[in-house]
Amino acid sequence: MSSLKTDILAVRLAAGIGLLAVTVWLCVCFGTEFYSPARVFSVLVQSPEARDVSHDIIFRIRLPRVLLAALVGASLAAAGVVLQAILRNPLADPFILGISSGAGLGATLAAFLGFNFAIAGISSLGISAFIGSLFSVWLVWAVGAAAGRKQVTNLLLTGVVINAFFSAIIMFLVSISESRQVYGTMLWLMGNISEVPFSTLMAGFSALAAALIILQYISPRLNVMSFGAGDAETIGVNVKNVRLIAFAVTGVLTSAAVSLSGLIGFAGLIVPHAVRLVFGPDHRQLIPLSAICGAIFLMIADTFARTLVSPSQIPVGVITAILGGPVFIALLIRYSRKVTLSC
Repeated sequence: MSSLKTDILAVRLAAGIGLLAVTVWLCVCFGTEFYSPARVFSVLVQSPEARDVSHDIIFRIRLPRVLLAALVGASLAAAGVVLQAILRNPLADPFILGISSGAGLGATLAAFLGFNFAIAGISSLGISAFIGSLFSVWLVWAVGAAAGRKQVTNLLLTGVVINAFFSAIIMFLVSISESRQVYGTMLWLMGNISEVPFSTLMAGFSALAAALIILQYISPRLNVMSFGAGDAETIGVNVKNVRLIAFAVTGVLTSAAVSLSGLIGFAGLIVPHAVRLVFGPDHRQLIPLSAICGAIFLMIADTFARTLVSPSQIPVGVITAILGGPVFIALLIRYSRKVTLSC
């Protein structure tokens, strides 16, 4: 892992950022009416006096939605990378660990209780989801840490159990809710990218940048921990503190993502494995490249979601689940065989 050179990492990041920018540009072209890339560029550079309906469609509807998909995809992918590292399990992601189901429970409770308000462009569903997700993060960590010495296994098992428990409560609340409440909540639970104010997007990207800086700082320690907690502690890595910091940061990232978009499963599972397969397991590049590729992945998935049956729209969580289900099964079979051979 030490063979990764700074100039190689810089080139890969620059190429990734360039591809990300091109993807944003192309995804903005698609919608109920297709605009050519040249048309989008001309709208971008036109003077204020020449602005027309196309400008409003591109910059008030499509661009905020595309940028939100990028923000959510990057957050979930980065969180997935780190969770797989600290749990040493390739099947770990925010959705499976119960963090997302905590957000779902918060949103469902808000709908069931009739909350209807907005703060900084975020609805009561999103705010309640953020609180529920943070509660789930705390609960998974507290129960996993209190369960014994094998903290990695306990965290994973605790997350699976909490995910099932919270999902059962969600289904119960949905079953006794009014039809209008049920429809809105179920649509949110399936993952739904929509337009948000640019101020919200800027706050979200600022939080993502701060999280990535922290994760990049601990990435060398994550590399060492991939060989085992015992080996890491031998060379001076404080494994407990690294796990706590990583789990807290990924929890906040996931909470923010699901509060803006609902439950989008498998984005934190598919992308890290694809990036790891192409570029290797070094977290110094795996974390930023996964964030970039996660943004690209979810932008493309959301573009399909809003154009396949246009003018109607499919929740983007449905698209990612269709893609992620087979990938998860393949990973499960591969991981099970690997564990069996090692035994």
